[in-house]
Amino acid sequence: MISIYDCLIAPVMTEKSMNKGEGVYTFRVNPSATKFDVRRAVEEIFKVKVASVNILNRTGKKKVFRGRFGRTEAKKFAIVKLSEGSIKFEGGL
Repeated sequence: MISIYDCLIAPVMTEKSMNKGEGVYTFRVNPSATKFDVRRAVEEIFKVKVASVNILNRTGKKKVFRGRFGRTEAKKFAIVKLSEGSIKFEGGL
């Protein structure tokens, strides 16, 4: 189990993630975070009630730069649906 402040890295503020509906938020999370860790972190930091958490693992893409092969970093996202309340990101995490 990781710390609540180590669990959430940043909110995802893209057009697609903001149009998922009212009470649905997307966060970039620590690669070792579980659904339980994300739920606990969101509830304690933002003082809201979480209905469900979905985890999305995105693998890194293969890239070629000047003939050298490499890979972008893999990322883990959490899609959090709130049962009540809302989150304001003015102050940051």
